[in-house]
Amino acid sequence: MSNELLDALTILEKEKGISKEVIIEAIEAALISAYKRNFNQAQNVRVDLNRDTGTMRVFARKDVVDEVYDPRLEVSVEEAQSVNPSFQVNDVMEMEVTPKDFGRIAAQTAKQVVTQRVREAERGVIYSEFVDREEDIMTGIVQRIDSKFIYVSLGKIEALLPVSEQMPNEKYKPHDRIKVFITKVEKTTKGPQIFVSRTHPGLLKRLFEIEVPEIYDGTVEIKSVAREAGDRSKISVYSENSEVDPVGSCVGPKGQRVQAIVNELKGEKIDIVNWSNDPVEFVANALSPSKVLDVNVNEEEKATTVVVPDYQLSLAIGKRGQNARLAAKLTNWKIDIKSESDAVQMGIYPRAGANVPLEDSEDDEPLFSFNDDELDK
Repeated sequence: MSNELLDALTILEKEKGISKEVIIEAIEAALISAYKRNFNQAQNVRVDLNRDTGTMRVFARKDVVDEVYDPRLEVSVEEAQSVNPSFQVNDVMEMEVTPKDFGRIAAQTAKQVVTQRVREAERGVIYSEFVDREEDIMTGIVQRIDSKFIYVSLGKIEALLPVSEQMPNEKYKPHDRIKVFITKVEKTTKGPQIFVSRTHPGLLKRLFEIEVPEIYDGTVEIKSVAREAGDRSKISVYSENSEVDPVGSCVGPKGQRVQAIVNELKGEKIDIVNWSNDPVEFVANALSPSKVLDVNVNEEEKATTVVVPDYQLSLAIGKRGQNARLAAKLTNWKIDIKSESDAVQMGIYPRAGANVPLEDSEDDEPLFSFNDDELDK
């Protein structure tokens, strides 16, 4: 060992981000293994690698005892005191046993072990870097595709995009650049394993945080997200600042902000609604673009019965129940939708003492529903 080795370790530390001390400890552990293997020694030994000069020495560690049973592991108290009178029984005595040609043999034997430890240290650095990025968004490049996963390069490591987390309206090709949401980072025997998603609601939330400065700085808050990836999503937004329009902030000038998100999600429709602490108002907003006449709230069962005009019943329910389903996920309330005529027959509309029907309020701010077809409207 020499100063050249220490210089090389310094360079490795800068390039790989691995602590020099971690590598030196790996070398010392490897040299102990090499000594025992090549010199047929089984005693307890310690290898000391000088951090300044790069020189290496091997020390045998022996217990000081009254009576020696194994000379490889023990030394008599008399012999120990002949070296240093301060030694007592149960102390540990170290004696240098460095072989003359140990450097050459040790270097050959330790190479594989050191390489493995360096690889493990690199994996540890990668794991530490990515474990803090769980539930975050990153841009990756599609590397290869098989029947179970799409392998996405995130720079230092490939992430796994399972089939279940792929958007049904997307076709992936090698070298495509895509944004992914990191759902899980695991430490395995083969190194860090990173799982990502294109369907997670968190992806939509992070995209809005990137595109909308008011969300990033906290002026506008995303309260909830409901998503059926590749088809339609709803988000509810709120601002404590009465002068800030949370929906308009998310839409952006001429729809530019939300357009960028729709493009990233390959045309997925996005409904943006105002959040409210009042379940009547919130459920009515969530069911937009349909008009709502009345919302009857059952607090105990966390359920609502919503009355809509007859001609808007199908719009409120949505294709295959999608609009109602997303509204229920967004509000976390059960929603039972009734047409106006059915509600009248059942005697639940109009309710005694009910407010003016919600659709008659001219000042209600409508939902913003964005898709490519509506961009020029």
